[in-house]
Amino acid sequence: MRHPDFRVRGGKIFATLAYPDAKWGMVKLTPEQQEEFVGAEPEVFEPVKGGWGRGGATSVRLRTATKAILRPAMAAAWCNAAPKKLAREFESGLQ
Repeated sequence: MRHPDFRVRGGKIFATLAYPDAKWGMVKLTPEQQEEFVGAEPEVFEPVKGGWGRGGATSVRLRTATKAILRPAMAAAWCNAAPKKLAREFESGLQ
C-alpha cells in the first residue's frame, strides 16, 4: 500500500496516514465508536466508503484534526487492536 501505518504489539494496524491521499488518515474504530466520533466531529471524521467503513474504519481529515480531537480516537483504535491484557492495562492507567 505504501503509506505509513501505526501498529500495536503483534503487528496489527490501528491507524494509517496518507490514505487515500496525503490529506487523510484512517483509524480502525468499532462501528459504535465511529458513530460517536463522526457525530461529535463531522468536519474531522467520516466513515470510509464501503464495507471497511461499515466495520468501523474511519477517515480523518488531517487539516481539521487537532491533538485534542484525534488523541481519543487513536487511543480507542489502539485499544481495539491491542491484545486484551495490554488494552486493559492501558485503560486502567487512564482512570
